[in-house]
Amino acid sequence: MLAPLLSAAPAIQLHAFAAMAAFALGLVQLAAPKGTLPHRSLGWIWVALMAAVSVSAFFIHEIRLWGPWSPIHLLAIFTLVMLPLAVLHARRRATQRHRNAMISIFLGALVIAGLFTFLPGRIMHAVAFGP
Repeated sequence: MLAPLLSAAPAIQLHAFAAMAAFALGLVQLAAPKGTLPHRSLGWIWVALMAAVSVSAFFIHEIRLWGPWSPIHLLAIFTLVMLPLAVLHARRRATQRHRNAMISIFLGALVIAGLFTFLPGRIMHAVAFGP
């Protein structure tokens, strides 16, 4: 079942497993009480996972629209800019801005981008639906 992913390049494996972990942890973070020590601790793990997802994206060039680059690389840049801003908002107790930034990252970089990985011909499509 995971064979297509396990036979992919290491950058793709890191990207996919970090994204899956970030998605699961993000769901927990969205449902759990906010402002608690567990929320902050798990939040740092989520930020690290999202940084790994974004950085690893720069080593994946399966879709080439502009030389080796694609829209997913723009999303990676957006995420790498928004993550520290979202953390800064939390540290400054701008909770609404923090919430909006984190939800935007979760929806854009994990949910919407993740749905595109299930298109026919993509590795996650093969994982989920077979070759």
